[in-house]
Amino acid sequence: MKISNKTFDELRPGDTASLRRLCTQDDLLAFANVSGNHNPMHVYNADGDGDGHPEAVVPGIFIGALVSAVLGNLLPGAGTLYRAQSLVFHNLAHAGDELESRVTVTGKTEAEGIVTLATEVTRPSDGALIQSGVAEVKAPRRKVSYNSHDLPGLIVQRHRHFEKLLDRAESLPPLVTAVVAPEEPNSLGGALLARDRTLITPILIGDPEKIALTAAGLDRDLTGIEIIAEPDHEAAARRAVALVTEGRAGALMKGHLHTDQLLRAALDKTSGLRTGRRFTHVFVMDVPGLNHPLLVTDAAINIAPDLKTKVDIVQNAIDLAISIGIVEPKVGVLSAVETVNPDIPSSVDAALLSKMAEHHQITGGLVDGPLAMDNAVDLAAARNKRLISPVAGRAEVLVVPNIDAGNMLAKQLTYLSHAEAAGLVLGARVPIILNSRADDDMARLASCAVAALHHARITGAR
Repeated sequence: MKISNKTFDELRPGDTASLRRLCTQDDLLAFANVSGNHNPMHVYNADGDGDGHPEAVVPGIFIGALVSAVLGNLLPGAGTLYRAQSLVFHNLAHAGDELESRVTVTGKTEAEGIVTLATEVTRPSDGALIQSGVAEVKAPRRKVSYNSHDLPGLIVQRHRHFEKLLDRAESLPPLVTAVVAPEEPNSLGGALLARDRTLITPILIGDPEKIALTAAGLDRDLTGIEIIAEPDHEAAARRAVALVTEGRAGALMKGHLHTDQLLRAALDKTSGLRTGRRFTHVFVMDVPGLNHPLLVTDAAINIAPDLKTKVDIVQNAIDLAISIGIVEPKVGVLSAVETVNPDIPSSVDAALLSKMAEHHQITGGLVDGPLAMDNAVDLAAARNKRLISPVAGRAEVLVVPNIDAGNMLAKQLTYLSHAEAAGLVLGARVPIILNSRADDDMARLASCAVAALHHARITGAR
């Protein structure tokens, strides 16, 4: 936006200007961080007065800042400096309200270059007066213009997509989950936290003494939770798989054991959980600033997948994307380039996967490739390369060439872009929740929520 000004000499009593602003939850979070005012009355998911409901009241000084936006952008505009401002508040505003701030010139003092303006903020939806007051500003004497697009951007590190998934999953019956070897704080704490949120009903399988000591260290009570004694990790994994086969559990969760120990039991040809598809891993990622969840696959299981394996990787990811609410997932198959190059095998595989989707050998989503990372996720980059596709620039699922690329991409998004990642293994009869020791509470909760939503869709449970 380009802003300019009216100079002191140009201003006349009665001159007026206004701006409208939708006050969002992210605005309140940004203001809390910038101002240092963490009053829960202004936080969208906090109950600041103990009445059982979050208030999300727009802070008074934030409302005052809406007045300053008119003064600095429009009237007088660029080059204006505050001298004084009075604020009188008449009604509360809340996150989600659209507010209109207006200033009107009421007087000028020639000697000092001071302009006096009446200020008010209203809520147009019902005409309510939110704030009124008087501003005194030093108006610019020269014409000035400025391009505000030059300002650095701001992204709030809030994981709105996972919050929505948690809300949806909490409305489902808790998913009975066999938790294997929850013998250290992260794995046991994550399972108990998911139980607190009614996402899962855990059955703990492992060394009872270690589990009890871990619970004591967390100051958690295990009363009412079934614990199956099986100190040996491989035997514990087999017992968890048996619970699924017996119909007692609808998901597995990795605890403090090696991933291959858990998957070996699930892949057993006679007693395991095979369905005919390859087991594949999917990260469901909530990337701040991205307007949809992003699925990355396969970053943890298949090291150098061939074309046949990639078909299952893509199909499993599409199925999971549908389970979390993406109606027709857009799948970008990644390579180093967006054209087919016989010397780059991933580009050839990507083109074949795209064509297989056209012939309904892969169903439920839109598949396109090869796509380089930039033109898979950025519409402007796709247009610059003249890529015309419903997927290019809009991909919701990213299929990587190999485990190196997937692991690097997922970790870059996590540690540089501050994404949260929910990890799941698909292709088995039930979802397998695969968390990392480094995962925080949100990642563990989101993994359980994604598993519950997927289980509910594939079984028809409500």
